[in-house]
Amino acid sequence: MDILKKLFPLSFKAKDVASLIIYIIIYLVVGAIGGVLIGVLAGLPIIGIIFILIGSLIDIYVLAGIVIAILDYLKVLK
Repeated sequence: MDILKKLFPLSFKAKDVASLIIYIIIYLVVGAIGGVLIGVLAGLPIIGIIFILIGSLIDIYVLAGIVIAILDYLKVLK
């Protein structure tokens, strides 16, 4: 659990519904900004594949952060 708290610090801060929604929006904004940057850099011919992989990792991080935030708010995680 300590590893999850280090990797996803925002996911464990939601105390009410409003803060949960704010943290979900933060994750979505980070994912959107990362997606735009990766989308631009993925067009480069040689290193585009590396940026595509990094973009996939950002998407997985955002999705996992949102799921962990919801599970922590619902007190499923201890």
